[in-house]
Amino acid sequence: MMKSKKLLVLSIAIMLFTAVGVSAAGTNRNQSQIKLEKEIYKKILTLTDYGVFDNIGFELDGDTVTLTGKVYNAINRKTAANRVAKIKGVAKVVNNIELLPASSFDDAIRRRALRSFVGSAGIYRYLIGPTPSMRIIVDRGHLTLEGYVSSRGDLRLANILAQSVPGVFSVTNNLQLADNIKY
Repeated sequence: MMKSKKLLVLSIAIMLFTAVGVSAAGTNRNQSQIKLEKEIYKKILTLTDYGVFDNIGFELDGDTVTLTGKVYNAINRKTAANRVAKIKGVAKVVNNIELLPASSFDDAIRRRALRSFVGSAGIYRYLIGPTPSMRIIVDRGHLTLEGYVSSRGDLRLANILAQSVPGVFSVTNNLQLADNIKY
């Protein structure tokens, strides 16, 4: 019995190492591309006014960076593009970041959603600190959750809390599990 458990564990370990080796060999991204992606990611996350109501993503194609997402204030849109453009190895920045419309209705939803999440024992930790892992995007009454959480239970709880926020027309849950994040 003990021998079969050891054999099973050894077999699983060998399969995992083989899968990791095949996965690493199958990627066509070189180390400089990975380093550049990490630098872009860091520049975005360390924006001074980048908060829980902003979400910026990017795509890297050679030396061209396309910024995407939605931001609550215009400063983040401009600053993100400027900071990424200064990175060595970036030749061109395409700024497709949308500025969310100014709306007292959306602001009220943002406040209620934040209050709901902060009041939950399991979810508030994703919204604290200088770089919250969960983002709340409200656009014309439609709430979208972006970012990552550590468990399926937290993912479901965030969705339930978002659905219960008064005034929200729809909820899109784009949260991912932290295991699926590449950085």
